[in-house]
Amino acid sequence: MWSFVGNKGNKQWIWLALDVETREIVGVYVGQRSRDGAQGLWNALLVVYRQCAVAYTDFWSAYDEVFPSKRHQSVGKGSGKTSYIERFNCTLRQRVSRLVRKTLSFSKKLENHIGAIWYFVYHYNASLLV
Repeated sequence: MWSFVGNKGNKQWIWLALDVETREIVGVYVGQRSRDGAQGLWNALLVVYRQCAVAYTDFWSAYDEVFPSKRHQSVGKGSGKTSYIERFNCTLRQRVSRLVRKTLSFSKKLENHIGAIWYFVYHYNASLLV
């Protein structure tokens, strides 16, 4: 998922990882859609996920470069393996006004943008525990 900071020329991609069993967001990185972004997401994951979990992703080549082959599988949308994260992307876009595509609410500073995303992720994860 992408949004922008300051102007539409400054796209920021929101990289997310979700635990399928608990529906908890276990990794977040905001940055460019590049190898560095994939590396940022990989680094954001807890060690237990990096050692044991399998990440199902789209066919973006950066994932293949960063994620170990034992921990990664590229799948299409028809497989259903990415449906939970796609659903969360819709929820995130609906609940965080600065992520709506055509909006008057947008971040002028990257720190505020990241903070708004993290604030929602913390609230979302806490609501799962109730």
